[in-house]
Amino acid sequence: MAKVTKDTIIADILQIAPQSADLFLSIGMHCLHCPASIGESVEEACAVHGVDPDELVEKINALIGE
Repeated sequence: MAKVTKDTIIADILQIAPQSADLFLSIGMHCLHCPASIGESVEEACAVHGVDPDELVEKINALIGE
C-alpha cells in the first residue's frame, strides 16, 4: 500500500491493513463499517472525532510499515 495521507479513505486503509481497526477504535472511531464512515477520508473522520489527522496518519503509517 502506498503511504497513507489525510485524503486516504478509511475503507481503503481497513481493506489493506485490517490491523489498523484497533487504532481507529482506540481513538473513538467505533463505526468503522457504517456506510457513511467507510467513505470518509482520514481528515474527515478526524474532524468529526476531534482527532489530529497528522498524528493519526503518522500512527497508521508506522503500523503498516510505511
